[in-house]
Amino acid sequence: MTGFIGVYGASGFGREIMPLVRAQAKDAHVVFIDDGMMPGKANGHEIMGWEKFRDLDAPSKRVCLAIAASAVREKLALRCDNEGIGLFEARAANVVQMDDVVLGDGACLSPFVTLTSNVRIGRCFHANIYSYVAHDCVIGDFVTFAPGVKCNGNVTIEGHAYIGTGAVLKQGEPGKPLVIGRGAVVGMGAVVTKSVPPGVTVVGNPARILEKRDA
Repeated sequence: MTGFIGVYGASGFGREIMPLVRAQAKDAHVVFIDDGMMPGKANGHEIMGWEKFRDLDAPSKRVCLAIAASAVREKLALRCDNEGIGLFEARAANVVQMDDVVLGDGACLSPFVTLTSNVRIGRCFHANIYSYVAHDCVIGDFVTFAPGVKCNGNVTIEGHAYIGTGAVLKQGEPGKPLVIGRGAVVGMGAVVTKSVPPGVTVVGNPARILEKRDA
């Protein structure tokens, strides 16, 4: 039996990532893993639960985590680590990667993503279509870029941050990066001109913290 690659998540993003994985898979058998949608098929690929995938009698098994929620992604990465199942990097053929880029395991890099030079990126990074990471950026684990994110140079993004569609992160300075704090959310189309504290949501142009209102 050949090896297996499981795309974890048979919903929207998983179905976008599946063709990339299939193109890279060579002779491996590719399936979806989704405990909430099995049994069945999606886009011609079998959907199975985690336990069935884990117990497959195969010479190799790897998993691509196509789950948008970063906390769930981290939990599943730990599950794979504990079971001795490696993570698979999904990468479109037209991704541009320049000099001195260090990329953690399990990334999902959609079509037209660009990673320029002298970049450090953690585990299970999601970069959706037309996103870019410019020079001298440092990105933590389980960070998510929605489509069209413009992350300019000298930016630090801490773990579990979410950067919304079309957001623009202003370039920082050498030794004084613009920082997006851990777990922060940058709203769709926001223009971030100064650092964002951990755990907050910012929206608008220029981006400001979204204050919660009483019901």
